[in-house]
Amino acid sequence: MSVDIVSPSNDRIKRLIRLRDRKHRDSEAVFVVEGPRELTRALDAGLRPREMYQQRPPTTPLAGTVHFTCSPEALAKASYRSAGDAVIAVFDRHETTLDQIVLRPSPLVLLAEGVEKPGNLGAILRSADAFAADAVVAVDSRIDLFNPNVIRSSTGAVFTVPCVAADLTSTSEWLRANGLWLVAASPGGRSQIWDLDLSGPVALLVGAEDTGLTRGAEEAADVLVRIPMNGAVDSLNASVTMAILAYEAVRQRAKRPSASSRSFFDADE
Repeated sequence: MSVDIVSPSNDRIKRLIRLRDRKHRDSEAVFVVEGPRELTRALDAGLRPREMYQQRPPTTPLAGTVHFTCSPEALAKASYRSAGDAVIAVFDRHETTLDQIVLRPSPLVLLAEGVEKPGNLGAILRSADAFAADAVVAVDSRIDLFNPNVIRSSTGAVFTVPCVAADLTSTSEWLRANGLWLVAASPGGRSQIWDLDLSGPVALLVGAEDTGLTRGAEEAADVLVRIPMNGAVDSLNASVTMAILAYEAVRQRAKRPSASSRSFFDADE
């Protein structure tokens, strides 16, 4: 077996390390996927990498992809995680817009405003995949949707669920145009989450980890809801909050698949 890259100091390995930084990914308009599970989900989504780096040549090379075999030392140097079964692929960046999202009847959309931690956004994407959400919108996002930690913590769900970055104004207009009620989680919400009918077209919104929702987001919401807290703290992690909201919506849909969403307002009045 020939090895294309032996030294950890190879220029291509140095470039892969630089691509951990958003400014370098942005300058090349690429993102990096590492790990067989994440790569498989990207490929299943129809994406094709421009480059792949692994210890063994692929059994079936991908057309249009440049394949590199690397020494264990070189691959370990480039790896963002454990390099035991590492495969690293570089993809051309693709952007999805709100107008490209295809909504099903009674859609469920998950919104995260100002989330700062890639792991939280990744976990929200995992919930979106698990609960068959129509899309995830990162509202006024402070992080790159294709940050390596987002891809890793989502276990590749960033490729299975439409994911869009948009500002609050554009998102609010898109929700209204598509007839979705905006339900936002807030410790000050007058309604408890299970008091609302979430079986119709709905978007669920959580705020940043430290500050919660902005005033603009609260004003844009049709209803503010809270998750009852029985301990000393008054809020949960953003991704945990979203998982609870989404699970309740899916639970209600399983019981009342044709219910109307009109009672959002009724419950809060």
